[in-house]
Amino acid sequence: MRTRWREPVLVLRLGEATGLGFDVPGRRPDGTVEGSRRVRQFFRNVLRGLGVAAGAVLSLASNAGSGARTSFKRQVHVTGPAGAMALEPVDAFRSARGPWLACSPSGLAIVDTGPTTADPAHAPEPRLVWEARAPQAPELRLRTRTMTWPDGSGFTFPLHDRIEEQRLRSRLGPRDTVYWNGEPGAESRPG
Repeated sequence: MRTRWREPVLVLRLGEATGLGFDVPGRRPDGTVEGSRRVRQFFRNVLRGLGVAAGAVLSLASNAGSGARTSFKRQVHVTGPAGAMALEPVDAFRSARGPWLACSPSGLAIVDTGPTTADPAHAPEPRLVWEARAPQAPELRLRTRTMTWPDGSGFTFPLHDRIEEQRLRSRLGPRDTVYWNGEPGAESRPG
């Protein structure tokens, strides 16, 4: 991406797309389109209900007398109006098997490296699944890991693990300054 965009790039490994919560008209809380795959959705809800019930029983048994509360509410990561601009990159992220976010001062992209368990010698070529360049690129707030589009829709992206979170923190300076070249003394711009 660095040679394609001809500017410094920060690449972050994204976490699992499972468990993303949606608050967008026309989408269910799990992100599926309302009105489609009704039979599959019915059986998924039955299994989810059984899983929640089993989890509640186990949770009550393990927290008996501790006063701990449990919540089964899905955390919302995607918000916006019907047909939100955030849905295209989120759907691309959900379809990727090895998602990475590439960001630069003037662009964003989601790259799929394929399954991460593949032998590097047999791994597929990384493929670009979504790209936006200024002025169409959403506003990116790396500190909160949030992308915001002009229609008010937003996506809070999950990072792969704690190491990735630490790597991101090391590239952030005061007032959302990003150390694009990796160190505080190098050229930095707000991002």
